[in-house]
Order: sequence, then structure tokens, then C-alpha cells
Amino acid sequence: MKRYTIAVRALCEFTAKTGDLDLRFTPSPTAQEGMAGHATVTARRGSHYQRELALAGDFGPLHVRGRADGYDSAAQRLEEIKTYRGDLTRMPDNQRQLHWAQAKVYGHLLCASQALTQITLALVYFDVGSQKETMLQQEYSAAELKNYFEQQCERFLQWAAQEMAHRSARDAQLEQLAFPYAGFRPGQRELAAAMYTASKRGVCLLAQAPTGIGKSVGSLFPMLKAAAQQQTDKVFFLAAKTPGRQLALDAVQVIRASAALLPLRTLELVARDNACVHPELACHGESCPLARGFYDRLPAARQAALDVCLPAQQQRILDRQTLQDIALAHQVCPYYLGSELARWCDVIVGDYNYYFDQSAMLHGLTVMNDWKVSVLVDEAHNMVSRARKMYSADMSHSSLRVLRKIAPEALKKPLDRVQRQWNQLVKEQQADYQAYAELPEKWLGALQTAASAISDYQNEHPTYNEPLLQEFYFNALQFTRLAESFGPHALFDIEKRAGRSSAHSDSTLCIRNIVPAPYLAPRFQLSHCSALFSATLSPWNYFHDLLGMPDSTAWVDVESPFVAEQLSVKVAAHISTRYQQRQQSLLPIAHLMGQQYATQRGNYLAFFSSFDYMEKAAQTLAEHYPDIPQWSQTRRMDEAARADFLARYTPDSCGIGFAVLGGAFGEGVDLPGARLIGAFVATLGLPQVNPVNEQIRERMDSLFGAGYDYTYTYPGMQKVVQAAGRVIRTQTDRGTVYLIDDRFGRPELRALLPAWWHVE
Repeated sequence: MKRYTIAVRALCEFTAKTGDLDLRFTPSPTAQEGMAGHATVTARRGSHYQRELALAGDFGPLHVRGRADGYDSAAQRLEEIKTYRGDLTRMPDNQRQLHWAQAKVYGHLLCASQALTQITLALVYFDVGSQKETMLQQEYSAAELKNYFEQQCERFLQWAAQEMAHRSARDAQLEQLAFPYAGFRPGQRELAAAMYTASKRGVCLLAQAPTGIGKSVGSLFPMLKAAAQQQTDKVFFLAAKTPGRQLALDAVQVIRASAALLPLRTLELVARDNACVHPELACHGESCPLARGFYDRLPAARQAALDVCLPAQQQRILDRQTLQDIALAHQVCPYYLGSELARWCDVIVGDYNYYFDQSAMLHGLTVMNDWKVSVLVDEAHNMVSRARKMYSADMSHSSLRVLRKIAPEALKKPLDRVQRQWNQLVKEQQADYQAYAELPEKWLGALQTAASAISDYQNEHPTYNEPLLQEFYFNALQFTRLAESFGPHALFDIEKRAGRSSAHSDSTLCIRNIVPAPYLAPRFQLSHCSALFSATLSPWNYFHDLLGMPDSTAWVDVESPFVAEQLSVKVAAHISTRYQQRQQSLLPIAHLMGQQYATQRGNYLAFFSSFDYMEKAAQTLAEHYPDIPQWSQTRRMDEAARADFLARYTPDSCGIGFAVLGGAFGEGVDLPGARLIGAFVATLGLPQVNPVNEQIRERMDSLFGAGYDYTYTYPGMQKVVQAAGRVIRTQTDRGTVYLIDDRFGRPELRALLPAWWHVE
């Protein structure tokens, strides 16, 4: 067996966690508060105190390493520092047990390195609210700690041997991995070559690759092929929506079907709300049977899950249903079983937020375990808008007013202070909307005080459950965390909305991220290789700038396998879809649709800038062309309704489906052949001109010198190209696209359309 390296924390979590899963609402310190708490404790120690002490040791092939929080050489005391809020007696016993396990392992490593015969171990619990320490001490001999260390290592060694055998077999098969099809599709080889080269060089990649070339297989295959040579631990395949996750899982199945001996563990991560079997129950052992004894039953469930990934077991993928079946068979929570399996799987498929969000699980595991990871980001044109949401926060005044009426008496004073400061801000602002260069310090201070008070109250009253209070608390935490990193990448603004009376008026305070780069750049730097791919990644500098891609990022624009003869692209330059002309545009658009339908009956999609515009256009078409079948997207469509909408598109059906550009049917929809033969795009897709977007335009101009393009033109045209891209899905497809607006004739907009289009 080769050398196997594991962190102290990871070793102890594997061997020393027992008992229930307990996720009762216990407000914990933020990461910044935790770091500050550690600094406060260590600053109180003498000059002989050693901080962040690097320790390591071996047991057979097992190499254990980590950093102990502090060592007082004068007192011969090793300290493990933990920050908390509230009542320490409410800390679950299994959590305290885990803390002692870490302290004991560090204690052994220190005794071994400094030839100590005995040592004092201390758990130092620091209350970030009161700034008080509680120290629990215990004396141990070096022999006792060595025995404990060896017991933990013995418990892990069998698992480590299994993992090393799996890794060896996996890498051996990946080195021999052949492309799963007889040949590459046009463009697919170019994409795969760019992916493989990026991994080999250890750089990031932006890849613009047209729809229909097999991007999922064309990106995943080269990353896996390079994994053995580059010693990559994990491949994260991240998608914006559920259909993207399914395409990734399908790609894994294709690759595994062609390599029968490849032991590739693949896991699908789904949102907690979707994975939960008992949403009506609380996440702790006294309420949910799947949380009771979770860590006691976890080892058997974990082994069973990984066993089904073996070639002899038909190489099942740990998708949502498979994971749930295994979890229920062992009576453990499916969601938290999935979180555990992320440590041991090779390919992990999930949403963007699992790696890029503030508290992203995959990012945290990568840092803790020092993994070497490759990150694939599908439909990456969505990354800018999604990342902006991850790093933004807003709070509503009306919610605060309601909360003040129902809050416990102990919280009314801090909430009243937030209310007074909020009223002052709104009173001083004359305009309905205004952006500010700085954050309001007094209001922010009141918000922090209120958040701390809520945290303390929840600790003192663990059975109290008021959803509105928890929502306010989490929003306050998000707001205060983002306030710590506020800068040119964000806006702070206040929006006022008048009501029937002052009691019904409302206002919203928002930290609005507009450039995610400062948050995402460290994530790209952490990965061995991150490859972002989509059919619409032009211009590349827009994504490079806003996402914080490294300067070494490579760019490839894969040639389309489609030719101009497949798609007739026509500009309806006699029609304007500007807001002022929309009413006048309805009848000409209806005539255009009617004439095209009469020329070639079949299935069409028509895209508009808003539901209101779409509904008026559909009504106008129905009035003048009642014989044309039509159906429309509705507001707040659920998954079943979306499926019904798409089910209308069959090889034998005819009609026009009306949809909103940028909505559920503007991308990720695959309707090949006669299922869709044309599209009408009656908008440039430009974001609405409003005070918020104008503020963004000004900031984009000051940062990048391209304010209008970065705010309006590029996001809008990406939506247009995505929508039009629904028409040609294979090399045998034929179709027609109408770009309805005179502005589509402008050279600067034509330059953003796919190069293979011939625009009439």
C-alpha cells in the first residue's frame, strides 16, 4: 500500500463521530467571528505560546497531518480552540467527543515530535458574545495518546487500503480510456483537445462551443483522461439547472458503458429541500428517525453506496433516487449521506453553488482535504447572473415591521433600534431610488447588534421557532458578512415604494453585487483547472472580467458543425420592439407569423421581452389568424406545466408556442427535427433601463470602460442567440429564425451573432 495522507480533522470525523445528526437551530459564529475569536484567545497567551503549530506523524502507510491551534510550552498544554454562542451546556455530546478526539491526535503528534512523556490537553471554548473562555483540561501520558492515535489509525487503515486500491484501479483504467464513440462529432474533437490541454497545463479555459456537438461528453472525457496523469482527485461537473445535471449523468453513463472495468464513483448532489424525506420533521434525533443514530449507521450506508459503483455491480451512478434507496435501506438521511459521499467519489455533479457560493460544500472540502480538482461549468453564460445573486443581500422594511410586532419582548429593543435607524435613512432620502458610495454605519451597527441578540435568544430558547425571525436573522447575517467585503464590485442602494398610507409604504436595502470577480477568483485559483463552456461566451473578455478568471485563462471558439444553408435568419427591420412602439408592433408581428406559418406549417417558438408583451402578441395573432394553434408560457410555471408546454412539440404537431426570452424555454430545450422548425425573437433581450441598471452601467464604465455593452448589449444578445439556438440541434435540422427589430441590422450587434449564420 502506498502512502495515504489524511488531515487530523478528516481522520477524527471518520473514526470518532457517533450518535445523532443534530441540526437544531444553534446560531454559530461567522467565519470572521471564528477567526477573530481564535486571535483573541491566542493574544491573551504569553510570548512562549506557539500558534498554528504544524504537526504530522505516520502509522504504517498512513500519514496524518494538521495544525494545532496553540501550544503553551511553559505549561506544557496543547489547546484546541472552538468558538461558540450562547449556552455551552447545550452542545451535543458527540460534538464534544469529536473535539477531544482531535485534541488527542494532536497531543500524540506533539509528544512524538518533542519526545514528551506527558501533556495537558485543553478544549478552550470561546463565547464570541461575552468574550469569555471556558477551558476543559485533562492530563494524558504519551503512551495513552499513542495508543489512542494507533486505534484511530487502525480503524481507518482498512478504509484507506480500499481507497488506495480504488484510486490505483481508477487511474489505471483512465490512462487507457478511449473515446466512447466510434468517432468525434464535428467540433467535438476540438473542444476535447482544448479541455485536455488546459488540464495538462493546469490553466483555466473559456470554451465557446455550439449546441449539438456533444459538449457534456466532449468536456468530461478529456478531464477524466487527464486525471490519472495529473493526479487529479475529483472532477466537479456543475450545471445551472436540473436538465444540465442530467446531461452530465448521461455523459458519465456513456463513458462507463464503453469502459467496463472503470471503477468511477459518480455522485449527484441535490438541494436539501428536494432530498429531504421528512420535510415536516426537524433535523435532530428527537424528531427525525433518519437523524437518530445517523453516525452509528453511516459506515454501513457509506460502504453500501460505494459498493454499487463497482464494475461488478453494473456501475450504478449515485443519483438522487439511488442515493435515497440506499439511505432508506440503512435508515439514514439521504441528503447528509450524499454530503459524506462527496468525500469519496470521483465525479460529483451538482449546481454552481456547491463550489462557488459563500459557504460552498465542495469548496470547503477541497480546502480541508487539499484536493486537486478540475471544475467543469456547463452553460457558463449563466455564471454572471447566478454569482451576482450568491453575493448579494437585501432586506425589506415591511418584514421588519411585522417581526417587531410578534418578536419576543427580549428582542424588541434591538429590533426597535434597527427600525429607528432605518426610518432615518428613508427620511433623509428624497428620491425613490438612490445608490450610496458607503454603507450606513449606524444602521449596520444596529443590525449586527440585533443579529447577536437573536442568536443569544435562540440559544437560550432552543424550542422557540418563528420562521419570520429566522429569515430576518439569516438575511442579517448575509448582509453583515457582505458588508465586511464591500467595495467597487458592489452597490449599496435604497428603494422606496409608496403605499396607500405610511403604514403600507415599504423600502428595501440592498448590497447588490455586480462584479463577482473578487469572490470567484480564489475559487478558480484553488482548482487545478476550471473549464467554463457554453454556446454563448462572446465576447470572452466580458466573462473574464466579471468572473475573475486568471490572466493565464485560455480561450477557444469551436467551429460550428452547422452550415448557413441549414438556417434561414431574417431581420424584420420594418418593426420596432422598443417600449414606445410595442403597441404598434403587435399587428405587424402577427402578420409576419401568419405568413411564415402559411409558407411552412410546423412548430415554432415566439419569444418576447415580457409576459405583458407576449400575451398581447398572442391575443393579436388569435384574432387575425384563429386557425393557427397556439399555447403560451404562464407566470410561475411549475415543472409539470413546463413539461406539458414542451409536450405540444411533436414530430406531427403544428402551432406556435409563446414564451418570454430568458425564461424556462429560452435555453436548455432540445426539440430536434420536426419538433421545432422556427423561432421568432421579438426583442433584443436588453435588460430594462431603470435606476438600478443605470447605476450598474456607470460602475461598469468606470471599471471596464464598456458600461452600456456590459450592462445591456452583451447580456441581451446572449439571450437572443440562446433562444434562436433551439431551432438547429442536429446536422440534419433545417429551420427559420426571425429577428424582429430594426436594431438587429446594426453591425455591432451582427458581430455578436454566430459566425455560421447568414443573416438576410
